[in-house]
Amino acid sequence: MVNMPLAHDLLWGMTPEQLPADAPRWAIESLSAGQPVVVRRALSAEGFVAVGVRGMLREQRLAAFMAVDSIACRVNPEALCNVDSNRDLAAVRALRHLRPMLDDCGWVWGVSGSAGFELASGFVVMNEGSDLDLILRAPQLLARNQARKLVELFDQVTCRVDMQLQTPFGAVALREWAGSSARVLLKNAHQACLVADPWNPQELAA
Repeated sequence: MVNMPLAHDLLWGMTPEQLPADAPRWAIESLSAGQPVVVRRALSAEGFVAVGVRGMLREQRLAAFMAVDSIACRVNPEALCNVDSNRDLAAVRALRHLRPMLDDCGWVWGVSGSAGFELASGFVVMNEGSDLDLILRAPQLLARNQARKLVELFDQVTCRVDMQLQTPFGAVALREWAGSSARVLLKNAHQACLVADPWNPQELAA
């Protein structure tokens, strides 16, 4: 595979045999049922990608590694922007409300978290209390006042909406970037560190 999967991508093809020997039964059952795994930010050996296996309960999350050669299908968050659900849940209603506004902004955005997992796989994991998790591809600086406008937009809907800004050097929470703190937490496969400018690679080298 030429293009390595990115964080939040969903991958199909991992088998229970690729799980650690002490993997819990729910993780084995999840993969046996054909559920995808989600790519996570972590270093992995060549030929493998760091993934997370999820179960039906919120606390059922297992870090694992998937062989790249095993990937049968890959769906990224932006491929789910226009996927709809017939379930009457707060997160689904919020996505319908926000979709045209986010599209009009001209940015590349996507759906992650439980909403993305369910929209992509068909496995029911959302409930009425589920948050809506989104990502925004941000190769260039997103001004803090723009971030605040997005937060104001998100706060108009009835469920909690969280967005991660995907910069070339890692991810930062939109709400944190929209806040008043001079430094924000930037996460990538190597580290999590406080920076003043998540788009400045020299800060990571400092």
